[in-house]
Amino acid sequence: MSGNEIVKYMTQELTKYMQLPKDEREQRKSRRKNEKSSRSSRYFGMLPAAFKMFWDGKRKKQ
Repeated sequence: MSGNEIVKYMTQELTKYMQLPKDEREQRKSRRKNEKSSRSSRYFGMLPAAFKMFWDGKRKKQ
């Protein structure tokens, strides 16, 4: 894509977003926020969850 095409695409997307009613934009934002995974799992996969389960299990045995 050339620079002009990128600018054209971004302008189109921005105008689409700005034409949406305010309540719909807020709903999209809150939906996107709720769908995000935690940072630890996003960057490191299931490793932090597995480590936490292992650690909690070890703690209960003592």
